Amino acid sequence: MSTTEDLARTARTIFAPRRVGRPGHGGLYWPLFVIGQVLRLRWSVRLAGRHSLRSGPAILVGNHVRAIDPVLLGLALPRRQVFVAKAEAYDGPAAPILRGTGQIAIVRGDDASTEWALAASAAVLAEGRVLCVYPEATRSPDGRSLHRLHRRVLVPLIEASPGVPVHGVAIGYSPGPLGRVRVDLRLSEPLPIAATMTDAQITDLVRDALLALGGMPYVDRFGTAVKAARSRAAGAPPEPRA
Repeated sequence: MSTTEDLARTARTIFAPRRVGRPGHGGLYWPLFVIGQVLRLRWSVRLAGRHSLRSGPAILVGNHVRAIDPVLLGLALPRRQVFVAKAEAYDGPAAPILRGTGQIAIVRGDDASTEWALAASAAVLAEGRVLCVYPEATRSPDGRSLHRLHRRVLVPLIEASPGVPVHGVAIGYSPGPLGRVRVDLRLSEPLPIAATMTDAQITDLVRDALLALGGMPYVDRFGTAVKAARSRAAGAPPEPRA
Protein backbone atom coordinates (compact mmCIF):
# COMPACT_ATOMS: atom_id res chain seq x y z
CA MET A 1 0.00 0.00 0.00
CA SER A 2 1.42 3.39 -1.01
CA THR A 3 1.66 5.97 1.74
CA THR A 4 0.40 9.50 1.32
CA GLU A 5 3.95 10.83 1.16
CA ASP A 6 4.95 8.24 -1.45
CA LEU A 7 1.96 9.26 -3.55
CA ALA A 8 2.77 12.95 -3.20
CA ARG A 9 6.36 12.37 -4.34
CA THR A 10 5.24 10.34 -7.36
CA ALA A 11 2.64 12.95 -8.26
CA ARG A 12 5.32 15.62 -8.56
CA THR A 13 6.81 13.63 -11.44
CA ILE A 14 3.61 12.47 -13.13
CA PHE A 15 1.73 15.77 -13.07
CA ALA A 16 4.57 18.31 -13.35
CA PRO A 17 4.40 21.25 -13.65
CA ARG A 18 1.00 20.94 -11.94
CA ARG A 19 0.86 20.67 -8.15
CA VAL A 20 -1.86 18.26 -7.07
CA GLY A 21 -1.50 17.91 -3.30
CA ARG A 22 -1.82 14.90 -0.99
CA PRO A 23 -4.80 12.60 -1.72
CA GLY A 24 -7.30 12.52 1.12
CA HIS A 25 -5.45 15.16 3.14
CA GLY A 26 -5.37 18.93 3.38
CA GLY A 27 -6.45 21.46 5.96
CA LEU A 28 -9.07 23.25 3.88
CA TYR A 29 -11.73 20.56 3.78
CA TRP A 30 -13.67 21.16 6.99
CA PRO A 31 -13.34 24.97 7.03
CA LEU A 32 -14.72 25.02 3.47
CA PHE A 33 -17.46 22.57 4.47
CA VAL A 34 -18.64 25.02 7.14
CA ILE A 35 -18.27 28.14 5.00
CA GLY A 36 -19.87 26.43 2.02
CA GLN A 37 -23.16 25.89 3.84
CA VAL A 38 -24.03 29.43 2.80
CA LEU A 39 -24.59 28.00 -0.70
CA ARG A 40 -27.78 26.48 0.64
CA LEU A 41 -29.30 29.96 0.46
CA ARG A 42 -29.22 29.53 -3.32
CA TRP A 43 -29.26 25.75 -3.68
CA SER A 44 -31.94 23.81 -1.78
CA VAL A 45 -30.13 20.50 -1.32
CA ARG A 46 -31.97 17.35 -0.29
CA LEU A 47 -30.25 14.00 0.18
CA ALA A 48 -32.38 10.85 0.21
CA GLY A 49 -30.93 7.50 1.31
CA ARG A 50 -28.38 8.87 3.76
CA HIS A 51 -29.09 5.93 6.08
CA SER A 52 -27.66 3.48 3.55
CA LEU A 53 -24.13 4.89 3.98
CA ARG A 54 -22.56 3.27 7.00
CA SER A 55 -19.32 4.11 8.77
CA GLY A 56 -16.07 3.09 7.17
CA PRO A 57 -14.87 3.32 3.57
CA ALA A 58 -17.31 3.57 0.70
CA ILE A 59 -17.29 4.25 -3.03
CA LEU A 60 -19.92 6.63 -4.44
CA VAL A 61 -20.51 6.50 -8.18
CA GLY A 62 -22.49 9.41 -9.58
CA ASN A 63 -23.92 10.97 -12.70
CA HIS A 64 -22.42 14.33 -13.59
CA VAL A 65 -24.67 17.21 -14.65
CA ARG A 66 -23.04 20.46 -13.53
CA ALA A 67 -19.61 21.57 -12.38
CA ILE A 68 -21.01 22.22 -8.91
CA ASP A 69 -22.19 18.59 -8.43
CA PRO A 70 -19.28 17.50 -6.17
CA VAL A 71 -19.55 20.66 -4.09
CA LEU A 72 -23.25 20.09 -3.38
CA LEU A 73 -22.71 16.41 -2.59
CA GLY A 74 -19.90 17.40 -0.25
CA LEU A 75 -22.12 19.89 1.55
CA ALA A 76 -24.99 17.41 1.88
CA LEU A 77 -22.95 14.60 3.41
CA PRO A 78 -20.96 15.42 6.56
CA ARG A 79 -18.19 12.93 5.89
CA ARG A 80 -14.87 13.70 4.28
CA GLN A 81 -15.17 12.90 0.58
CA VAL A 82 -12.40 12.56 -1.97
CA PHE A 83 -13.21 12.97 -5.66
CA VAL A 84 -11.32 11.78 -8.71
CA ALA A 85 -10.93 15.00 -10.72
CA LYS A 86 -9.50 15.73 -14.16
CA ALA A 87 -6.00 17.18 -13.93
CA GLU A 88 -6.94 20.13 -16.15
CA ALA A 89 -8.95 21.50 -13.22
CA TYR A 90 -5.63 22.08 -11.45
CA ASP A 91 -4.74 24.65 -14.10
CA GLY A 92 -7.58 26.97 -13.14
CA PRO A 93 -8.78 29.01 -10.15
CA ALA A 94 -10.06 25.91 -8.34
CA ALA A 95 -6.54 24.46 -8.03
CA PRO A 96 -5.85 25.71 -4.46
CA ILE A 97 -9.15 24.22 -3.28
CA LEU A 98 -8.51 20.89 -5.00
CA ARG A 99 -5.03 20.69 -3.45
CA GLY A 100 -6.13 21.94 -0.05
CA THR A 101 -8.96 19.39 0.20
CA GLY A 102 -6.92 16.42 -1.03
CA GLN A 103 -8.72 15.52 -4.25
CA ILE A 104 -7.24 12.93 -6.65
CA ALA A 105 -6.03 14.13 -10.05
CA ILE A 106 -6.10 12.09 -13.24
CA VAL A 107 -5.04 12.85 -16.81
CA ARG A 108 -7.70 11.21 -18.92
CA GLY A 109 -6.25 8.51 -21.17
CA ASP A 110 -2.81 8.54 -19.51
CA ASP A 111 -1.68 5.18 -18.09
CA ALA A 112 0.76 6.54 -15.49
CA SER A 113 -1.75 8.97 -14.00
CA THR A 114 -4.48 6.31 -14.04
CA GLU A 115 -2.28 3.92 -12.07
CA TRP A 116 -1.46 6.72 -9.66
CA ALA A 117 -5.14 7.60 -9.23
CA LEU A 118 -5.99 3.98 -8.47
CA ALA A 119 -3.18 3.77 -5.90
CA ALA A 120 -4.32 7.05 -4.35
CA SER A 121 -7.91 5.78 -4.24
CA ALA A 122 -6.80 2.60 -2.47
CA ALA A 123 -4.93 4.70 0.12
CA VAL A 124 -7.96 6.92 0.68
CA LEU A 125 -10.25 3.92 1.18
CA ALA A 126 -7.73 2.30 3.55
CA GLU A 127 -8.10 5.40 5.73
CA GLY A 128 -11.86 4.84 5.92
CA ARG A 129 -12.84 7.77 3.71
CA VAL A 130 -15.58 8.14 1.12
CA LEU A 131 -14.30 8.06 -2.46
CA CYS A 132 -16.40 9.58 -5.25
CA VAL A 133 -16.06 8.95 -8.97
CA TYR A 134 -17.93 10.15 -12.06
CA PRO A 135 -17.52 7.39 -14.68
CA GLU A 136 -19.06 9.47 -17.47
CA ALA A 137 -15.65 11.25 -17.34
CA THR A 138 -17.25 14.57 -18.24
CA ARG A 139 -20.38 16.55 -17.50
CA SER A 140 -23.52 15.49 -19.36
CA PRO A 141 -23.40 17.27 -22.75
CA ASP A 142 -27.12 18.03 -22.66
CA GLY A 143 -27.25 18.71 -18.92
CA ARG A 144 -29.85 16.05 -18.16
CA SER A 145 -28.98 12.61 -19.60
CA LEU A 146 -26.77 9.81 -18.34
CA HIS A 147 -24.19 8.86 -20.99
CA ARG A 148 -22.32 5.60 -21.43
CA LEU A 149 -19.95 4.89 -18.54
CA HIS A 150 -16.19 4.49 -18.95
CA ARG A 151 -14.69 1.39 -17.32
CA ARG A 152 -11.06 2.60 -17.21
CA VAL A 153 -11.12 3.70 -13.56
CA LEU A 154 -14.50 2.47 -12.35
CA VAL A 155 -14.02 -1.28 -12.79
CA PRO A 156 -10.39 -1.57 -11.54
CA LEU A 157 -11.31 0.57 -8.55
CA ILE A 158 -14.22 -1.69 -7.60
CA GLU A 159 -12.31 -4.90 -8.29
CA ALA A 160 -9.36 -3.72 -6.17
CA SER A 161 -11.63 -2.89 -3.22
CA PRO A 162 -13.45 -6.11 -2.25
CA GLY A 163 -15.67 -5.61 0.74
CA VAL A 164 -15.94 -1.85 0.25
CA PRO A 165 -19.61 -0.95 -0.37
CA VAL A 166 -20.36 0.73 -3.69
CA HIS A 167 -23.33 3.12 -3.85
CA GLY A 168 -24.92 4.92 -6.76
CA VAL A 169 -25.66 8.60 -6.21
CA ALA A 170 -27.87 10.51 -8.65
CA ILE A 171 -28.21 14.27 -8.77
CA GLY A 172 -30.93 16.30 -10.46
CA TYR A 173 -31.87 19.98 -10.59
CA SER A 174 -35.23 21.72 -10.83
CA PRO A 175 -36.57 25.25 -10.21
CA GLY A 176 -37.43 26.01 -6.60
CA PRO A 177 -39.37 28.77 -4.87
CA LEU A 178 -38.07 32.34 -4.63
CA GLY A 179 -35.51 31.81 -7.37
CA ARG A 180 -33.71 28.99 -5.58
CA VAL A 181 -32.56 25.82 -7.33
CA ARG A 182 -33.80 22.54 -5.91
CA VAL A 183 -31.09 19.87 -5.86
CA ASP A 184 -32.23 16.28 -5.36
CA LEU A 185 -29.53 13.79 -4.38
CA ARG A 186 -30.46 10.12 -4.09
CA LEU A 187 -28.12 7.56 -2.58
CA SER A 188 -28.64 3.86 -3.24
CA GLU A 189 -28.19 0.90 -0.96
CA PRO A 190 -24.88 -0.93 -1.50
CA LEU A 191 -24.91 -2.42 -4.98
CA PRO A 192 -24.85 -6.25 -5.24
CA ILE A 193 -21.47 -6.53 -6.94
CA ALA A 194 -20.03 -10.05 -6.97
CA ALA A 195 -16.44 -11.14 -7.53
CA THR A 196 -17.57 -13.31 -10.44
CA MET A 197 -18.96 -10.38 -12.43
CA THR A 198 -17.36 -9.32 -15.70
CA ASP A 199 -16.32 -5.74 -16.42
CA ALA A 200 -19.44 -5.29 -18.56
CA GLN A 201 -21.73 -6.67 -15.85
CA ILE A 202 -20.28 -4.32 -13.22
CA THR A 203 -20.64 -1.32 -15.51
CA ASP A 204 -24.20 -2.25 -16.48
CA LEU A 205 -25.16 -2.73 -12.83
CA VAL A 206 -23.88 0.74 -11.92
CA ARG A 207 -25.55 2.29 -14.98
CA ASP A 208 -28.92 0.69 -14.18
CA ALA A 209 -28.68 1.81 -10.54
CA LEU A 210 -28.09 5.42 -11.60
CA LEU A 211 -30.95 5.33 -14.08
CA ALA A 212 -33.30 3.90 -11.46
CA LEU A 213 -32.25 6.50 -8.88
CA GLY A 214 -32.36 9.56 -11.12
CA GLY A 215 -34.97 8.71 -13.72
CA MET A 216 -32.87 10.50 -16.34
CA PRO A 217 -32.76 9.62 -20.07
CA TYR A 218 -29.92 7.37 -21.21
CA VAL A 219 -27.65 8.06 -24.18
CA ASP A 220 -25.62 5.04 -25.30
CA ARG A 221 -22.64 7.15 -26.37
CA PHE A 222 -19.71 8.43 -24.36
CA GLY A 223 -20.24 12.05 -23.34
CA THR A 224 -16.60 12.75 -24.18
CA ALA A 225 -17.23 11.51 -27.75
CA VAL A 226 -20.34 13.68 -28.06
CA LYS A 227 -18.40 16.75 -26.94
CA ALA A 228 -15.50 15.92 -29.26
CA ALA A 229 -17.88 15.66 -32.21
CA ARG A 230 -19.38 19.02 -31.34
CA SER A 231 -15.92 20.56 -31.03
CA ARG A 232 -14.92 19.24 -34.45
CA ALA A 233 -18.13 20.59 -35.96
CA ALA A 234 -17.40 23.99 -34.42
CA GLY A 235 -13.73 23.89 -35.44
CA ALA A 236 -12.51 23.78 -31.82
CA PRO A 237 -9.87 21.38 -30.40
CA PRO A 238 -11.41 18.22 -28.86
CA GLU A 239 -11.20 17.41 -25.16
CA PRO A 240 -8.46 14.94 -24.11
CA ARG A 241 -9.31 11.27 -24.61
CA ALA A 242 -10.95 9.59 -21.62
